[in-house]
Amino acid sequence: MKLARRRFLGLAAGAAALPVSRTARAQAYPSRPVRIVVGFPAGGATDIQARLMGQWLSERLGQQFVVDNRAGASGNIGTDAVAKAPADGYTLLQIVTPNAINAALYSNLPFDFVRDIAPVVCAARLAYVVVVHPSVPADTLPAFIAYAKANPGKINYGSAGPGTPQNGGHLDVIFCPVSECIEQVKAGKLRPLAVTTAKRLDVFPDVPAVADFVPGYEASGFAGIGVPRKTPPEIVTLLNKELNAGLADPKIKTRIEELGGTVLGGTPAEFEAIIAEAIDKWAKVIKFAGIKVE
Repeated sequence: MKLARRRFLGLAAGAAALPVSRTARAQAYPSRPVRIVVGFPAGGATDIQARLMGQWLSERLGQQFVVDNRAGASGNIGTDAVAKAPADGYTLLQIVTPNAINAALYSNLPFDFVRDIAPVVCAARLAYVVVVHPSVPADTLPAFIAYAKANPGKINYGSAGPGTPQNGGHLDVIFCPVSECIEQVKAGKLRPLAVTTAKRLDVFPDVPAVADFVPGYEASGFAGIGVPRKTPPEIVTLLNKELNAGLADPKIKTRIEELGGTVLGGTPAEFEAIIAEAIDKWAKVIKFAGIKVE
C-alpha cells in the first residue's frame, strides 16, 4: 500500500510539473474581465460594433468583455496600447479601416500594425454615405459635383481627421458612416446623395451608389476583432468561434444591417487578407493624392 501510494504521489507531482496543455488553457479562458480597446470615442460606428460583440462574448463566455475607449490620433493611441499589452487574450482591439490606412500613411508609428496585431475575425463591411446639409442646392451626386465646380472654395467639408476614410457644426458635405448619420437622414436634417459601397443598401434603397456616377468607385470600411500577435492560438480559435456564432445570430445580424453593415465572419486568415488588400488599396490612394501627415 505504501509503495502504491508513493508511486501515485510521484505520478501526480510529475503531472503537475508538465506544461499546461492548450486545451486546458483554452478551457480556463477567460477567468477575469477582458478589455476591448476602441481607438475612437463612445457612440460612434466603431464603438457600437465593439459593444455589440462585447455583450455577446460576455454572455457566451461568462466574463465581462468591457469596451475601453482610447480615442485619439485616428485610432493609433488605442492600437499602440494593444500592441504593447500582454498577449494573453485579455486585451482585444476593435480593428477598423483606419488601421489599414494608418499603416500606409504613417512612417514613424511606435508599433507595426501588421507585425504586432493578429486578426481574429472580420465582423462586417461598413458603408459610408455622402450627405449634404439641406441648404445645399443639390439632390444628386452629379448635381453636387456641378455645384462644387461652380463654387470653388465656398464649400465646407468635414472629416474625422487624417487616417480616416472620410478624412462635423456647420458643414456642407461629409462622407459619413451610415450608423452615425442614419437618424439625421431619417429626420430630414441631412440629405443623402450616394452610398460608397458598390451597390445600394437596404437601409437606403432609394439612394444610389457613387459607382452609378463614378464607375469602379468603392470605399467601404470594415470592423473586426484583433489581439496582440503572440496571443495563444487556442484563445484566438475560441474567440473566432464565439464571434462567428454571434454574427450568425439573427438579432446581431439584423442590428448590423440596420447600421448599414454587411455581416462577414470567417477565419483569421480571411481577415488578414482583407486587411492586406485594404493597406494596398489605401497606399495607392495616398500616393496618388500625395497625402502627407503634418
